[in-house]
Amino acid sequence: MFKFKAFRAIDEPERCEKFVKGHADVLKQYGVTKVTSSNNDWALNPFVYVVTVELQDTGEVVSGLRIHIAHPNYPLPMEMAVSQVDHKIFGLVKDYSIEGTGEVSGLWNSKSISGYGVGAVLLIRAGIAIVSQLKLGSLLALVAEYTLKPSLQKGFEIEEGIGNSGTFFYPKLDLVATSIVMKDPYNLPKADEVEREIIQGMRNNLQCSKTEIGPKGEFLVEYDLVLSNPDWRKDV
Repeated sequence: MFKFKAFRAIDEPERCEKFVKGHADVLKQYGVTKVTSSNNDWALNPFVYVVTVELQDTGEVVSGLRIHIAHPNYPLPMEMAVSQVDHKIFGLVKDYSIEGTGEVSGLWNSKSISGYGVGAVLLIRAGIAIVSQLKLGSLLALVAEYTLKPSLQKGFEIEEGIGNSGTFFYPKLDLVATSIVMKDPYNLPKADEVEREIIQGMRNNLQCSKTEIGPKGEFLVEYDLVLSNPDWRKDV
């Protein structure tokens, strides 16, 4: 039913266009029309990697996320967003960048597939799984309330060095966002044991078909998480 595909943004412009359209449609449904992370310049950024979820029969992209690798010429989405209220974000990202860091951004899920657990569960796992190919020392994110718990279960922790102990009102004053960080994306010491085993299993089998179980029962997923161009450092 679903196909997960990982790729570098500049290598797959058509998939990026489908991502942009699907993400924009979801934001409009929630009344959000202006979000820093929805700026579409990322599709031309050589330091952005994407995971999309497609319907196998139609090719429609119904869910996705991006990993932006920190680079002086390409500020992270959370740097642009958080700096509006806290300039300490720049120093924080610079410190994490010493070992290579990236941000999970733009996570969205179409209402048409809500209830399967695709976005908040499977997609976050897939995003973490591909980090081993990118050789990042840490992973950052700015998450909504509904994705905080599943993110913590997968090995993130709240980054309290910015905002109000890590929290912000973003992208609207009635929505709370929390800054989180994964300080060891390889060994996942903060992750729940079950989540750690699942993510490590995905890394050992990046291309496979698997029956997943969610709130709506069983469904088939085809995973293709091998990155064709993972060596972002050659462009630094």
